Amino acid sequence: MATILVTGGTGTLGRPLVDRLLGEGHDVRSLSRRPHTGTEHPRLRAYAVDLRDGTGLDAAVAGVDAIVHCASTPTGGDTEAAGRLIAAAKAADVPHLVYISIVGVDRIPLRYYRAKLAVERAIEESGIGWTVLRTTQFHDLVLQAVKAGARSPVLPVPTGVRVQPVEVREVADRLAELAAGEPAGRVPDMGGPEVLEAWDLARTTLRAGGRHRLLVPLWLPGPTFAGFRRGDHLTPRHADGRRTYAEFLAVRCA
Repeated sequence: MATILVTGGTGTLGRPLVDRLLGEGHDVRSLSRRPHTGTEHPRLRAYAVDLRDGTGLDAAVAGVDAIVHCASTPTGGDTEAAGRLIAAAKAADVPHLVYISIVGVDRIPLRYYRAKLAVERAIEESGIGWTVLRTTQFHDLVLQAVKAGARSPVLPVPTGVRVQPVEVREVADRLAELAAGEPAGRVPDMGGPEVLEAWDLARTTLRAGGRHRLLVPLWLPGPTFAGFRRGDHLTPRHADGRRTYAEFLAVRCA
């Protein structure tokens, strides 16, 4: 068994990944700005480290066999945080760095996507053995987006946009497999089992939550939403996920 560090270990993806790695018998280090709570396990060590300044990072990476970098924020700072992580990993001779990215980061000019692509390239050029997995949007993200929009009685829905939501626990399973293996470079993308219209996703989410909102079609201009309308964020050839969005809602909204 290996010693594996998970950055963002208390996040939407990090928490099920930590649980999966522990279940497979690995020694796990969970790195987050807030210590890991709710999982008491003799092979789990929590490190309160903010990658924005890197204090305590050297101790967290010392002696690990692999790092899975899940920590990320749309508000900015990902490239700088990744730079600190890469430097610490190189200094500690970590042999394998796994990174979770997003399908379409090389095609859609969204600021957050550009940052994810920059991190991919920094990892590829780091000299460390690396693996990059790109996935489509998590079920949880779709649910959060609709719930946020539903705070108003009128819910605008982007026209012509489709989404391929994937179950976060299935992504965690794939990352656990990759982290336990040898560096593999850019592996095949991973998407959910269905490509669905944003309109249908909004309507299904509202119905599952027992909410009634007026859905209004919204045309969004610019190259970013042109890319979304083209489907540059989709990977229908790699619809490897099994759990559908409706199945996810049936559990979350029960």
